[in-house]
Amino acid sequence: MDDPSFWHRLQFGFTIVYHYLFPQLTMGLGLFIALWKWRALRTEDARYDRAARFWAKIFGVNFVVGVVTGVPMEFQFGTNWARFSRYAAGVIGQTLAMEGMFAFFLESAFVAALVFGEARLTRKQHFFAALAVWLGRWLSGYFIVTTNAFMQHPAGYTTLEGALVLAQPFQFLFNPWALVQYAHTMMASVVTASFVVCAVGAFYLLRGQHVEQANLFLKWGTRVGVVACMLVAFPTGDRQAKLVAEYQPVTLAAMEGRFESGDNADLTFIGQPNVPARRIDNAIRAPMVLSILAYGTPSRSVLGLKEFPTDTWPTNIELLYYSFHVMAGLGTLFILLMGLGAWLGYRGELAKHRALLWVLMLAFPFPYIATTAGWMTAELGRQPWLVYGLFRTVNGYSDGVSSGNALFTLIGFTGLYFVVGLLFLYLVGRELAHGPEEEAAHG
Repeated sequence: MDDPSFWHRLQFGFTIVYHYLFPQLTMGLGLFIALWKWRALRTEDARYDRAARFWAKIFGVNFVVGVVTGVPMEFQFGTNWARFSRYAAGVIGQTLAMEGMFAFFLESAFVAALVFGEARLTRKQHFFAALAVWLGRWLSGYFIVTTNAFMQHPAGYTTLEGALVLAQPFQFLFNPWALVQYAHTMMASVVTASFVVCAVGAFYLLRGQHVEQANLFLKWGTRVGVVACMLVAFPTGDRQAKLVAEYQPVTLAAMEGRFESGDNADLTFIGQPNVPARRIDNAIRAPMVLSILAYGTPSRSVLGLKEFPTDTWPTNIELLYYSFHVMAGLGTLFILLMGLGAWLGYRGELAKHRALLWVLMLAFPFPYIATTAGWMTAELGRQPWLVYGLFRTVNGYSDGVSSGNALFTLIGFTGLYFVVGLLFLYLVGRELAHGPEEEAAHG
């Protein structure tokens, strides 16, 4: 607690976790809305127009709150992380600026047309508005993920007068870590949207309301969801694990609570990391699985934490370990749940299984938990570095901002975001109460 960087990290961690609750849904919903508008254009089936119209309103609310909660983070780079900004802004400032100038403006220009312009636009024009919103949302995600990927695996830079500058834009923008992390992140956002769409469909079906639309939501939610859940695990999650094993082996060891090196490495399903004793307590393991996941063969040795200097270990191994296992465990359950829902839906029997409808309705918070745990795994695993191998976290915070000031503003953010959260729940709840209603046709 005496370390000033702790409070700066806690403040940024709180604001970014809260913020990401909103864009992860809009990135996934953008795909759903674009697909529904495409189906409406091809088939002229009004059901798809109604579905897109209803979810566009939910998208709009999430988009606005995402903007409101995202703006403070831009300022935190200067107020709380000034030394890091001086060091790395010559590189990461490029993608942050591109996200604002290109992707965000593209998306913002068409959100109003998507939400409010249906009656004034033809069906084809409204489809292109939905397409632009989705592309803008995913392009925005790419620039943000590329920024984070540079901090995980620096590429395309050089050093000038003690600061990083961009030397090779192509290597920076198409960093292999960025490509894999981006695919993994986008698929995770589709998983979140799939669960939310299914939850609303199950809610309406259990209440006997908007039955036609409820069945449509469940059909699309489960089928898109099971594909996205599998893609999160393989190939994107599998490739991400192999990159960690190759470039951040100490992180992989900490994620698994692995202290000893050796081949035929076990994967720990359940256990409690005991860092002082350098072991996992009460472990339940799968033989050889970690070596296979990390390197594709059981014969490869997976290094343990004892192979690395302790000052390069992640600074909170226990939280990193649990974050990784929560993410991986929930991801496995998601595949099973969405697979069962899609199979019963294909057989036309999903609506008959009220117990499963209850599970689908109540399960929607868990993808948010999984994505939060996933980002915590990435960020805690990078520690003690802000830019991996180049710049340490303890050197990045603003030394002119005291711990008391950081804590004071954190308390302020907590109160403000509580009010924003209540307003968000009211607006979304109002749309859910109205349901998918008939409205004016296209112009």
